[in-house]
Amino acid sequence: MKVAFATQDKESVNAHFGWAKSIVVYDVSPTGHQFVESFEFGDKLEEDGDEDKLAPKLEAIKDCAIVYVAAIGGSGAARVVAMKIHPIKVPQPEAIADILTKLQDVLNGTPPPWLRKALAKSGERTFDFEDEEVTP
Repeated sequence: MKVAFATQDKESVNAHFGWAKSIVVYDVSPTGHQFVESFEFGDKLEEDGDEDKLAPKLEAIKDCAIVYVAAIGGSGAARVVAMKIHPIKVPQPEAIADILTKLQDVLNGTPPPWLRKALAKSGERTFDFEDEEVTP
């Protein structure tokens, strides 16, 4: 599943979604993670009520199941959720590498319902073999 991170330095989640200089995207699975792409947003990052600056960011995360942000405005959050992407607010700057490791650990265990839904969005199938009946 693809996961996006709003960042100012490409090392940690430390940016408001609308003001982020960069969004980095990783592909995450229970067995590992791989860098996919970095999107750069150089101009018009200040808080000004201009919703147009969200369009390139929304385009950058369109294939993602989750986006990690330091903060996100109501309008941005509504648009992200409408795209069936789960926004996660990180209360203080946190290293992207640490978040990726924690996410992998959760994927290796029993993911919460919201994460199972996010996995379903990315096309990954999860099977619960305990519920299947075996017929001879």
